[in-house]
Amino acid sequence: MESVQGIAVSPGIVIGPAFVIGEVEEHVPHRSVPPRERAAEVVRLDDALAAALAELRELRDRTARELGDEAAKIFEFHVGLLQDPSLLGPIRARIREEGVNAEVAVADRFRMLIQQFEALGSEVFRQKANDVIDLDRRILGKLMGGTSSRLARLKAQAVLVAHELTPSEAAAIDRERILAFATDLGGRTGHTSIVARALGLPAVVGCTRLSQRVEDGDLVIVDGDSGTVILRPDADTVQAYRELDRRKRQYRASLRADAAMKAETRDGTAITLLGNIEFPDEIPAVLANGGAGVGLYRTEFLFLTSPTEPLEDDHYAAYRRAIELLGGRPLTIRTLDLGADKYTQLRAEEPERNPFLGLRSIRYCLQNQPLFKTQLRAILRASVHGPVKVMFPLVSTVMELRQARMILNDVIEELEEEGVPFRADLPIGMMIEVPSAALMSKAFAREVSFFSIGTNDLIQYVLAVDRGNERVAPLYSGANPAVLQLVKSVVRSARRESIDVSICGELAGEPLYAMLLIGMGLRSLSMTPGQIPEIKKIVRLVDLEQCERLARRVGSFESERQVLNALRDELRAIAPDSTGGWTAE
Repeated sequence: MESVQGIAVSPGIVIGPAFVIGEVEEHVPHRSVPPRERAAEVVRLDDALAAALAELRELRDRTARELGDEAAKIFEFHVGLLQDPSLLGPIRARIREEGVNAEVAVADRFRMLIQQFEALGSEVFRQKANDVIDLDRRILGKLMGGTSSRLARLKAQAVLVAHELTPSEAAAIDRERILAFATDLGGRTGHTSIVARALGLPAVVGCTRLSQRVEDGDLVIVDGDSGTVILRPDADTVQAYRELDRRKRQYRASLRADAAMKAETRDGTAITLLGNIEFPDEIPAVLANGGAGVGLYRTEFLFLTSPTEPLEDDHYAAYRRAIELLGGRPLTIRTLDLGADKYTQLRAEEPERNPFLGLRSIRYCLQNQPLFKTQLRAILRASVHGPVKVMFPLVSTVMELRQARMILNDVIEELEEEGVPFRADLPIGMMIEVPSAALMSKAFAREVSFFSIGTNDLIQYVLAVDRGNERVAPLYSGANPAVLQLVKSVVRSARRESIDVSICGELAGEPLYAMLLIGMGLRSLSMTPGQIPEIKKIVRLVDLEQCERLARRVGSFESERQVLNALRDELRAIAPDSTGGWTAE
């Protein structure tokens, strides 16, 4: 038995036989094409490209029907690449000029592109390399008279284990046969992870060398809640996980049954529970889980799921759809958080050495004002259809905030001159994600209508810990007293200036922290839709005095261990069946 720790990207527990897809290793036949046959060889290539393009378009359309238009945009990059003359021209030229066969010309050209992306070292480049691998497999399959994917030959239910699963492979998964998947590579924000969540498939990614440790038919356990994959478990472990899965299913069903109840403490303190989304089509899940609206709409996925920069009308259509799906409930739109591992490095002539401390988020928008204005125009236009707030991410200085507001005012003047309707009193807020903003929160509170504390980046920057680096993962913790002191300081500043303050990082959805956050003065929490019912249950089990007492105790602690022990004890006392501390025992 062997346990492998990866990154949990889609919840659920599955036990089943492994079906393994390793690294892309196609045997490409080499042959010389005589001059008189080269034109025909180019035609054979073009036929394969046309067939692959038709498949991709059909897959894109099916994904749109089943998962929504935003998820389908993932495949626009694939479609665009297969029509890109700069990619296909050299392939045709090698066939005509050098007499290589189409398979070799395709494999060499795509391998070069894959290596270029991978050499740049960022998650966004790895994702693009993954997309190119997907296309390489597809075209070679057409040329070689078969498919390079073994998925088509799967007949029984199984757990898919892969070196790296491409987005189109994930979207094409037969949900009757594939029960879950685990991959060597990948991250929380990759296209494949997005598709997994949309499909509701338990999934764990980033499991180093997993595909090399398991064989077809080996029994595996995929725990999409903890990010653990267990290979060849013994009978006791299997039984323990089956019992854990049964308990979690039963518990989640009971939570969903109470999802419509008020999020209110026993002494009548109302707590607003909101959802974090990437796509408008996630909003029904927010509402089904009892969410009161959307506290964080991550709009950069409009860029990440398309090969081209979205137009103003693309932004507007997405925002209007989100507003309509919410039916009068609030929507908070975060302006573009581009940069770092998301988008900008791919377009940079010289990628940044440390992009997380570079030109990202509001900094990127301020230096790319046409792009920024396009989004702001769309948000303002959409604001007439329902309650919308806008917030700026990763603000570190008051001047950045004022510059962003000046650009927003310029857009407002343009719309007024054009006679385009918009909401004049649109609430403007900012995210508190860097230590400088937290320390200067008193000054910022006089400039905005609300704060939203983004704990994911705040923890990373306060503790100087890369949250995506497994080597220092134990150091990344929201229970660190330094982090908690900054959160408390921000809440205090917001209260003094009578502005709203919420929290939208991962801490907001963790049962362990619910009482502490309420006790620190937070009355609005935004989280992944599936986390809302359990947080609501905890809210309904406690009273304000109890939470404030816990916050005072924790505020006197000097170590993370003291904080965590206190939070665990309190959670066990009020909700012993909470999944926050569940293990397979």
